[in-house]
Amino acid sequence: MNLPTEAQGERRSLLLTVLGAALLASLAALWALTGDAVLVVAYLAGVVILGAVAFFASRIRVANTSDELAPPDWSVTVAAIEQAGVGVAITDRANRLVCANSTFVDWFGPKVAPPNLPLGRDALEMLTRAAREAWRDGSSQVSEVDAGEGKSPWQIQAGRAGRGEDYLVWRIRREEETNPGEDTAQMLRGPMGRWLSQAGIEAALVGPDGAIVTVSEGFAERAAADPTATLAGQDFVAQLRSDDRDRIFFAREGRRGPPQMLLQVPLAEVVAGEPARADEANSLMLLVETGVGMGAGTETPGSGATAQLEALLGALPLGLAMTDRDGRFLFGNEAFLRAVGREGQGVPQYPSDLVVREDKAVLADAVRRYGKGPASSGDMAIRLRDNPDDPVSLGLAGVRGLGEAAVLLSLADSTEETKLKRQVAQATKMQAVGQLAGGVAHDFNNVLTAIIGYCDLMLLRHTPGDSDYDDIQQIRANSNRAASLTRQLLAFSRQQTLQPKVLQLPDVVSEVSQLLRRLLGENIELKVRHDRDLGAVRADPQQLEQVIVNLAVNARDAIQSRGDGRGKLTLATRRVTARDIRAMGSDIIPVADYTVLVAQDTGGGIPADKLGKIFEPFFTTKEQGKGTGLGLSTVYGIVKQSGGFIFADNAPGMTGEPEGARFTIYLPVHAADDTAEIAQDELPAPQEAASDWSGSGHILLVEDEDMVRAVAERALARSGHKVALASDGEEGLAAIARGDDFDLIVSDVVMPGMDGPTMVKAIRKQRPDLPVLFMSGYAEEQLRKEIDVANMHFLAKPFSVQQIGDCVSQILRKGARTDASEK
Repeated sequence: MNLPTEAQGERRSLLLTVLGAALLASLAALWALTGDAVLVVAYLAGVVILGAVAFFASRIRVANTSDELAPPDWSVTVAAIEQAGVGVAITDRANRLVCANSTFVDWFGPKVAPPNLPLGRDALEMLTRAAREAWRDGSSQVSEVDAGEGKSPWQIQAGRAGRGEDYLVWRIRREEETNPGEDTAQMLRGPMGRWLSQAGIEAALVGPDGAIVTVSEGFAERAAADPTATLAGQDFVAQLRSDDRDRIFFAREGRRGPPQMLLQVPLAEVVAGEPARADEANSLMLLVETGVGMGAGTETPGSGATAQLEALLGALPLGLAMTDRDGRFLFGNEAFLRAVGREGQGVPQYPSDLVVREDKAVLADAVRRYGKGPASSGDMAIRLRDNPDDPVSLGLAGVRGLGEAAVLLSLADSTEETKLKRQVAQATKMQAVGQLAGGVAHDFNNVLTAIIGYCDLMLLRHTPGDSDYDDIQQIRANSNRAASLTRQLLAFSRQQTLQPKVLQLPDVVSEVSQLLRRLLGENIELKVRHDRDLGAVRADPQQLEQVIVNLAVNARDAIQSRGDGRGKLTLATRRVTARDIRAMGSDIIPVADYTVLVAQDTGGGIPADKLGKIFEPFFTTKEQGKGTGLGLSTVYGIVKQSGGFIFADNAPGMTGEPEGARFTIYLPVHAADDTAEIAQDELPAPQEAASDWSGSGHILLVEDEDMVRAVAERALARSGHKVALASDGEEGLAAIARGDDFDLIVSDVVMPGMDGPTMVKAIRKQRPDLPVLFMSGYAEEQLRKEIDVANMHFLAKPFSVQQIGDCVSQILRKGARTDASEK
């Protein structure tokens, strides 16, 4: 069909008619106006000449440019696109039919163009999308386009073509109907059958009546000893036999050959979701050697591939177990048993027997789903019955071709990992609590500084015997007790450097006894006993108090966890001589004199398997959430830093059973030649001569807390000093910049904005010799490590009016002596 040629002929005839009519009209008009025949003939001759020139010129131009601009010869195109069984159509951008072969015209007629073919709505939508994709991407293809009326569906392709790609070429063909039976027979007799035989799978195509259509070469070899035989028409069942255990063999091989697993694959189509019926179509019969291909047939558990797999899994460090399709355990290696807490006991019947009641149904469903569905893998969180507080991740994988095994379970032994996570979480929690405690103690010290300072100022106006004197003294005493509590908070919030002093152990126990009675409560009796002639020890008294408090808290918790919560804690100090140590024959304690502290409770004792671990960090015998595991490890560290030794055992009761835990702390007696040091520590500092310092100092007081700043100002003014005030580091730096001549800076450490050390470092650039007195609630040793400032002094909060006055005067006297010596 040549549609472009006919259209061009019609347009050419119409054009010639119009030109002829125009020429005749112009000749008639010229004759009517002039009446001169010669003029009319000359006009006609000129028009003819011009027409001839134009005609020949256009022919020459077309001839010169025919290679580039000549319109396509559609007759040639039609001849080129003629294909049997394929309809070809060419459309322009307006979806107009430009050219089509005879097959397309026979199917759809000459007046329609794709995508607007006489098809159903769904088919038209598919073609419209295909046209858009072809214009956009260059090509597109759609399959199974409904042809209606029970006809085979169309398969349609579209692609851009032409110099400017202004055309779409459509190719339309019907999808060929295939015969699954014929195709399968050809594949079985070809390479596919040989590949299956190499994998241990023999195949046969069997008709609905059970007769063989064809078989693979391997099947023919094993059934008839002739690989070229097709066995067509013979009974398929006659080629096989079974034994008393229902195992299938080739009839020719008998039991000499390996048992087979028979799989039937019906080749009938599934209609409306209904399963295929094997009695209405050919079936593909697959005979798979047991343990080689897709399953274990009816082999006994533990044989064939399963036994080899169990040996392999048993050697792996990862916890692995297998179940069958019904979810029953077949095997579990040692790592799996150890991870689930059943080492030496074997696996139970079902995996759900390992988990808590809430997880049983979910785990059972997951195992059955992975066992009977397609091969896949995943994991899920479960809680083991022996450890319900820590969820673990159980991996599940559906496996095929491993005998009876259908699901592979994997579970890592995460005992150590879980323990480490707990320790990290506990350490993180304790660090956060420590930071909170340190911040609270710092703010508390500011409050106590103001309370104690105002009490001192009030006592200056009251004498013993006044009605308010005793009340003020009581306020001051309670403030000092609160200050000791803040010191304990600060010790808890960080590793505090020990400040050892020579002391008597009974004095430390006496100091902390009142606090212990409040900690223990009314139901627990506190008994204290001391030996005579105890030697002095050298240790940090505050840290020793912390040791006693920790031991008392542990004893309280142990007693309260038993019966009615009534019991007794005994603290005793004893004198142990070098002779006693030698008689003990200990390889741990050196022979020397010791002062011993014994803390014994009636809390039932420590289990024997826990005695060797109680001093480990983060180890606790208390319930979850009731112990940090740091108390006894802190006690152990303090004792060892003090040069002592600590031991734990169970004190036997009257019935022979442990009555309670007993902790024994050995602290070495301080050397006798240091007695002078003891006396020197207890004597008050000698008073400096008044001539060393006279007059008042000019002091810059920098403190962000208003109440502390007011107390310190009054205390320093009372001592005769001139005081300039600043509420933060920026104001203090500005006071120095104004040129004021200060003798001393008294500053808080922690302040908003610019802190004390930063301010002092900036001031030292101008006044490198200006001394500084830092006030803080933190330990002096810790601050000296963190603050690298020369000529620095320290005053711990809370302080009294007398303490800050004496400290400032001592610093000024020292500076006066230094200046005098330099002069």
